[in-house]
Amino acid sequence: MTRTHVIETSTLGDRSYLADDGDVAVVVDPQRDVDRVLALAGRLGVRIAQVVETHLHNDYVSGGLELARLTGARHAVPAGDGYAFEHVALAGGEVLEVAPGLRLRALATPGHTFHHLSYALEGDAGVEGVFTGGSLLFGTTGRTDLLGDEHAGELARRQYASAHALAGTLPGGTVVWPTHGFGSFCSASQASGDRSTLDHERAVNPVLRLAEDEFVTRTLAGLDAYPAYYAHMGAINAAGPAPVDLRPVPVAGPEEVRSRLEAGEWVVDLRHRTAYAAGHLAGTISLGLDGSMATWLGWLLGQGRPVTLLGESPGQVAQAQRELTRIGIDRVAAGATGSPDRLATAADQVRRLPAASFADLAAALGGEGPVILDVRLAGEWRESHIEGAVHVPLPELTARIGEIPPGTVWAHCGSGYRAAAAASLLARAGRDVVLIDDAFTEAGPAGLPMTAGEPHPITDSTYRRPP
Repeated sequence: MTRTHVIETSTLGDRSYLADDGDVAVVVDPQRDVDRVLALAGRLGVRIAQVVETHLHNDYVSGGLELARLTGARHAVPAGDGYAFEHVALAGGEVLEVAPGLRLRALATPGHTFHHLSYALEGDAGVEGVFTGGSLLFGTTGRTDLLGDEHAGELARRQYASAHALAGTLPGGTVVWPTHGFGSFCSASQASGDRSTLDHERAVNPVLRLAEDEFVTRTLAGLDAYPAYYAHMGAINAAGPAPVDLRPVPVAGPEEVRSRLEAGEWVVDLRHRTAYAAGHLAGTISLGLDGSMATWLGWLLGQGRPVTLLGESPGQVAQAQRELTRIGIDRVAAGATGSPDRLATAADQVRRLPAASFADLAAALGGEGPVILDVRLAGEWRESHIEGAVHVPLPELTARIGEIPPGTVWAHCGSGYRAAAAASLLARAGRDVVLIDDAFTEAGPAGLPMTAGEPHPITDSTYRRPP
């Protein structure tokens, strides 16, 4: 009997897996920081003999090549994806004999990418589970537009066929082990649940319940924006990522932090947004480690720009550095630790950020009132938003700050995390801003007027403050 262990990367919404028979192991879709995988193998007392990838990853830098180098394991990837380094190229139907009672059967499941493979894990008793990568996820499927909008329709149809092939050829009790779907932008829609089988997916997953045309229409209509750094991940993974470097970043003192701020560089405060609101260095950006810091920083920062990390401890800076290496940000300019008071070079460098709830916003309506800024993505806005709010998705904010009407801006998102980032960017640009640190589900009950519909341009003639 084999055992399968989950290696969670919750900040990117992904999972890697290690399956073993008590002696030999196979690793599926490892993240770049492979020390986690090696530590797990050490605790289990198993030897990693095989590394496999389900597809050429677009949302993180793969650790497959480095893990194979360090362990001597075979590294197998889907044929046709154009890898530039030595590997085993697999096609659907091929079998990897990892050990006498541990086999992987490659199954062609195009859809998320053209050459995507899933892997059925077979033991002495038959099929135990299937590693589905970005194919069949919990209650949804992988998105089909990462290779370009021009391929999205064709890949959606292939995704439909792949899901039906999995459900039609594997036993109903087969456990489903996806790589994406736990908050990853590689998921076509929000995944649900923490564990599943093919029988369960037949009952709940739209790809297995809808007719093909309806599935394709719904999938394409539901696709929203995805992080800009995805454009670079595939090329890095195909070329062969460099070994990860997790040596401590250079330590910056208060004067260096100030000089970097004055130079317009990004200095990121890693503390929770409540601590940031209570006091922070002017010009810093709030991206706490309690959320998807790497995803949003990678999306907002731009390729190759320097970033300095501020944390409460060296451990926070090291954690952030690790998360950033997973998306190819290898060189953090500097790191600093301590309270804003300790890092400030003058008393006026420490600022506060007013925070409020949706109930506070409702009480502030009337007359000129506040400018309500919604920084959620387009799909969230279409589903429901506050009437009269301005919509600028967080990834577009730095380029569109000039479009936001004059007045005090009350910024909100779905929970407060993205709103804190937006509020810090607005304050950095000289705007008066209030952070709405509240769940969006509280907006309607607070008495705010709600509506739905498509985003619209912001112009002087169309902007109307909420009633």
